[in-house]
Amino acid sequence: MTEQINEQNTEKKLTKREVAKAFWRWTFFSHANYNYERLQATGVVHALTPVLKKLYGKDPDEMKAALERHMQFFNTEPSFGGPILSMTIAMEEQRANGAEIDDGTINGLKTGLMGPLAGIGDTLWQGTLIPILLSFTLSFGAQGNIIMGPVAFFVLHLGIMTTLAYFLWMKGYETGKEGIQKMLSGSLLPYVMTFSQTLGAIVIGSLAASFVKVGTAASIKLSSDKVLSIQTDVLDTLLLGLLPLGVTMLTYALLKKKMKPTTVLLILILGGGVLAALGLITNAY
Repeated sequence: MTEQINEQNTEKKLTKREVAKAFWRWTFFSHANYNYERLQATGVVHALTPVLKKLYGKDPDEMKAALERHMQFFNTEPSFGGPILSMTIAMEEQRANGAEIDDGTINGLKTGLMGPLAGIGDTLWQGTLIPILLSFTLSFGAQGNIIMGPVAFFVLHLGIMTTLAYFLWMKGYETGKEGIQKMLSGSLLPYVMTFSQTLGAIVIGSLAASFVKVGTAASIKLSSDKVLSIQTDVLDTLLLGLLPLGVTMLTYALLKKKMKPTTVLLILILGGGVLAALGLITNAY
């Protein structure tokens, strides 16, 4: 009888190592098994299984219920969306110790935050960090420098992404659900998002100006000794880089029409090949 009482009163406490283990499992396997019904749910279960085993492993019914609870639809950006799962771990830990936290509360947290944090993550990663890294590694890659080009991009991107994702994961576990909710409701987040979106647009614009090389060799013969160059005498007079800007805006317009990137790339290749064969455009600009 005494042993049963002591077992019931023993607090189930997760260690930092166990929480970190869940992070690494989520980082490496969040996208390992997509399906159209549940998307990342199997990755969630894989990441949380060691934690759930410690919390509910001695109760088969609770363990089964926990696994079923986390096999619900889930989809977010894995780095910035990771804190959703670390907060979920904190809630599961509280529940295992007797807190009145039901399935609806846990799944409500996940479904309520996965969209907003996915938007933040996509904006900061794809719209800000990647263009900034490309802005100085692309030039080295174009010159044939493998180390300062693709290798530097890979190492910097992986290092920044993993470090920030780990920090956010552990912070989510420490602060619980209230921490992220306070961040989302605060006044600082809109300024950060606006700044990131603006910076990302500026960097992408500079990349387009630096690496999109399109010009025209077309000319008009005005007289026997005078030729009007379409590029230098007309287009450059109106606006330097007008053709590269036009190609960039065309690409953007096609993507905005929900056209597949591979289809847009094919259009650009075929269109560029035909116009180059006719002598209308050149990449020497």
